[in-house]
Amino acid sequence: MANLEELYASWKAMQPLNESDQARLDRKFMLDFNYNSNHIEGNTLTYGQTEVLLLLGEVVGSAKMKDLEEMKAHALCLKLMMAEAQGDNPLTESFIRGLHQVMLREDYTVYRKLPGGETTSYIVHSGRYKTRPNSVITRTGERFEYASPEETSALMYDLVSWYNEADRQGVLSPIELAALFHYRYIRIHPFEDGNGRIARLMVNFILLRHDYPMIVIHSHKKDAYLRALSAADKETGPVPADGAHASIEAIKPFVKYMKDVLTTEISQNITFVQTQKEQVWWYNGDLISFRSPNTPKILRLLTQNPRITIAELSNSLGINTSAVQKQLNTLTEKGYIIREGTPKEWHVIILSTT
Repeated sequence: MANLEELYASWKAMQPLNESDQARLDRKFMLDFNYNSNHIEGNTLTYGQTEVLLLLGEVVGSAKMKDLEEMKAHALCLKLMMAEAQGDNPLTESFIRGLHQVMLREDYTVYRKLPGGETTSYIVHSGRYKTRPNSVITRTGERFEYASPEETSALMYDLVSWYNEADRQGVLSPIELAALFHYRYIRIHPFEDGNGRIARLMVNFILLRHDYPMIVIHSHKKDAYLRALSAADKETGPVPADGAHASIEAIKPFVKYMKDVLTTEISQNITFVQTQKEQVWWYNGDLISFRSPNTPKILRLLTQNPRITIAELSNSLGINTSAVQKQLNTLTEKGYIIREGTPKEWHVIILSTT
């Protein structure tokens, strides 16, 4: 794989993309980012359900109402973040709190049963900094504390002030600036919920402001993401204020991880745009190659006519119905297509590179 600077130069040389390529790339990112950033945090919607919900406004299969509303709110946050990134106004705490308010939509109460059987509760505030301590249990079973509610406001003021000055000075590269902002923000953990999603949105806010492609942290690679953060924690130490003012040198493992993610993202974007082959498609971070020439033909027929029958597919392709059914079964099992609704309609989830 070429290094980050070489890949970015190649990517810039390809700009501007034609309207069709840009639309396909935007759709790919929108689906990948919304699905994965929420899936990391426990959202149960599948990739296919996410696509149908965000592109068609429909619900397929069974799904929790909370997960559906959460996904739609996150997609709106992405649009708001991208719009804000196009301007040149300084970053503000009110913008971050506003994103959080849109994401959570409203205050809600969390109920927990204590070991003794009693039930306790607390309120998660939308768009407001936390009012109770928060922490995480590490893989070694130790409790890792984030900033206290009392120090959160001051630390967030420091974070935003530092970012605006560092952005003005331009000493750090965009991905270094984004990685350091993410890390410092996570060590504060300013809200009761939604901190990871806000952190990943802000990474892309910074990259987009500097004309870099936005990135996706894939949920199936969550362990590598958490390991990189944990390695930086060991360097900065357990004191929240130290983490909230960490230097770029202290978080080298996380910076390296983020540079690798950006390198992969740019490489995949280039491949996605340049690989315009009938046999090659895209599904959640991976290019998929089909051996049978009939598979992409089936996918295109399903796209053109969502209510097409197996008999009609068989006639169009010139193959028997059992072969068509076998292909449909395989595509369904892999999550590439869904058949739902009344009357039944096909939804093609996998994305074409052509």
